[in-house]
Amino acid sequence: MEWDAPAIILATRPYGEGDAIATVITEAFGLHRGLARGGASRGKAATWQPGNMVQVQWTARLSDQLGSFTGELIHAGAAQAMAEAMPLAMLSSVCAVAEGALPEREPLPRIFAGMLGLIPRLPLGAAELAELVRWETVVLSDLGYGLDLSACAVTGRTEGLAYVSPKTGRAVTRDGAGDWADRLLPLPGFLRADAAEDAPADAGDWRNGLRLTGHFLARDAFGHQHRPLPQARRMLYDRVAQMADQQKDDASNHAG
Repeated sequence: MEWDAPAIILATRPYGEGDAIATVITEAFGLHRGLARGGASRGKAATWQPGNMVQVQWTARLSDQLGSFTGELIHAGAAQAMAEAMPLAMLSSVCAVAEGALPEREPLPRIFAGMLGLIPRLPLGAAELAELVRWETVVLSDLGYGLDLSACAVTGRTEGLAYVSPKTGRAVTRDGAGDWADRLLPLPGFLRADAAEDAPADAGDWRNGLRLTGHFLARDAFGHQHRPLPQARRMLYDRVAQMADQQKDDASNHAG
C-alpha cells in the first residue's frame, strides 16, 4: 500500500525520539495521517510544519494502518506566514479547521484547491480574510452543511440580501428580516452572489464573515463530532473583532 502526492501539512505532534505523527491533506487521498520518521528532529522539523506544501510518499503494509510518511519540501508556507501575527493566525486557523472538520481518507478536491490558492497569499495579511471566509463556505458546502445565499428565504428576492438565518443557513433581505433582524447573522457584502471578487471590504465585513461561517462550523462540522471550534479559529475571530472595534473607534474619533 503506497501513494505519492503533493500534500499540505495540517498538524504534527511529537512521537517518540524525534519522530512525529503528521496530518496532511492531498487532492486525491483527502486527509491522511502517518508517522514522519525524524519529523521532529532538528534536521527535518522545518519541513513538517503546518502550512507547508510537501511532496509526500505514504507507505504501509495494509491500507488501514497508520503507515509512514517521507517528504520533500515544495513550498514553505509556514515560514512565510510567521513573519507577522495576522498571517500566522490565519494559517493556524485554516489548518486547524481542515484538520478537525474533514473526514479521513475522503477526497475533497475543492477544499484542497482552496487551500492551495490561499496559503501562498496569506503573507498579504488581512486583505485575504474574505478569501479565507469563502474557503470556509466551501468546507461547509462539501461537508453537506452549505449555506443558501442565492435568494431571500422570506421574499424570494435575489437583491438586497443582508442577513442569514442561524437556523436554516438561508439568506434574508433587510425587508424580509423585519423585527427579527437582531436575531439573524449579518451577511457581509463579499459573500453575496452579485459581489465582485475585488469588492472592497473592511474589518467589520471580515468579522461578520467569520462570525457567520464560525457559527455553522461550530454547530455542524464540529458540533456533530461533539467537539468545540478549534482554539486557533476562535483566536482569529477575536483578533479580527478587535480590529473592527478599533476601526470603528478611529472613524468615530475622526468624525468627532
